Amino acid sequence: MANETVPSGYVNAGGVTPVWLNKGDNAWQMIAATLVGLQSVPGLVILYGSIVKKKWAVNSAFMAFYAFAAVWLCWVTWAYKMSFGDKLLPFWGKVGTTLNYKYLQKQADLPSTVVYSHNGAVVETPAMMPNFPMATMVYFQFVFAAITVILLAGSVLGRMRFFAWMLFVPLWLTLSYTVGAFSLWGGGFLFQWGVIDYSGGYVIHLSSGVAGFTAAYWVGPRLTKDRERFPPNNVLLMLAGAGLLWLGWAGFNGGDPFSANIDSSIAVINTNICAATSLLMWTSLDVLVFSKPSVIGAVQGMITGLVVITPAAGVVEGWAAIVMGVCAGSVPWFTMMVVHKRWSLLQKVDDTLGVFHTHAVAGFLGGFLVGCFAEPTLCNYFASVPNLRGAFYGGVGGIQLGKQIVGALFITGWNVMATSLILVLIGLVIPLRMSEDHLLVGDDAEHGEEAYALWGDGEKYDINRHGGNDYTFAFHGIGSPPMPGPRPPIEL
Repeated sequence: MANETVPSGYVNAGGVTPVWLNKGDNAWQMIAATLVGLQSVPGLVILYGSIVKKKWAVNSAFMAFYAFAAVWLCWVTWAYKMSFGDKLLPFWGKVGTTLNYKYLQKQADLPSTVVYSHNGAVVETPAMMPNFPMATMVYFQFVFAAITVILLAGSVLGRMRFFAWMLFVPLWLTLSYTVGAFSLWGGGFLFQWGVIDYSGGYVIHLSSGVAGFTAAYWVGPRLTKDRERFPPNNVLLMLAGAGLLWLGWAGFNGGDPFSANIDSSIAVINTNICAATSLLMWTSLDVLVFSKPSVIGAVQGMITGLVVITPAAGVVEGWAAIVMGVCAGSVPWFTMMVVHKRWSLLQKVDDTLGVFHTHAVAGFLGGFLVGCFAEPTLCNYFASVPNLRGAFYGGVGGIQLGKQIVGALFITGWNVMATSLILVLIGLVIPLRMSEDHLLVGDDAEHGEEAYALWGDGEKYDINRHGGNDYTFAFHGIGSPPMPGPRPPIEL
């Protein structure tokens, strides 16, 4: 009998199972990445397609779907190394690909994350080297890049021309996202300085909120009738998308220690505590002020809770997560419901889903609060930069709070500048906003497709108006009934 050779992938040591590989860490990291990916596809695809007016359901969902695919190719071709590769500038990495299998199979490392002493001569902390391969690291960081662009899209739903969006996605990823990622996560100057962003309060949420608001300014507003009345076309599907977003956040924050360790578990617990508290707080305010609990408001409160805890998830205690949840459900609520109505700039810019409030305001709030509540021991579990602590714990904590504010100002300024430049350049080539005819009709004009086989803007088919018998139209509220005679006019 011939000797049978076991494939090298199944050998416990050597081959493609080197001694540095921790299979538990690798498995969790890939699961965490997939959970974050599910937040975008199908999570935000469903949420966007459901929360907008019926005539924009296809366009809104497709903007998210396209961005997920476009970011993938840009990420592996050049953007990953600009975010996490060798340093080119204090805020930017060198361009390079991740397509070579020898690169992908080596132990993961972030080459610029060596932490030096103040005089720059002594290494205080070596580079991060998780116990899984580069392929897993590239995948994990990709899903964060993709969801950032998709969150940004929420500000321009219902009027941005799709061809302009196709150009915008790779340009914004390259010129804006990579800068924030390298500066705060890849070993750039904000990382070296000790600004805390556990899982993307600044890199993802503040940047997408600021960039989305800036993009909304340059693209221009929706039709006046759409701004005045923009009901969700499917509230139940909207909740399904929101649910995927909430549960997917376990990977969002639980994966950022780069290990299936204690800090990962703490991050997941804090994430859910803050989200639940914020949802209840937002709903309570809706009841107190408007006398009705709003489902859309509950979703907004859930999102702001998830956003606020993101920069702090693994470095704060449970009581702090509750405090942050109260702030998450009240401060963005106040800016959206009160400040927005009194500040002419916020009224002038048509931010479709209020991304400025749910992500920019909430992201800044989370970054500020981690500067208050970052617990020293938990910081040591996670952060490479030594001596981190929030202002609540005394010592150098007050300085940390100042660092958090400076970090937020840099991310805000860069995104306003980069997003404006990109859209001005695109506007020289192609209109950013759809034509008035396309804005009036929606999906059918822009894509030649419609989300539902219903006439009008989601109204039921009127038997008395269009003819037919009771049997033929017994289920006229489900699907599309047979249409006798010419198609009736669409009421938009």
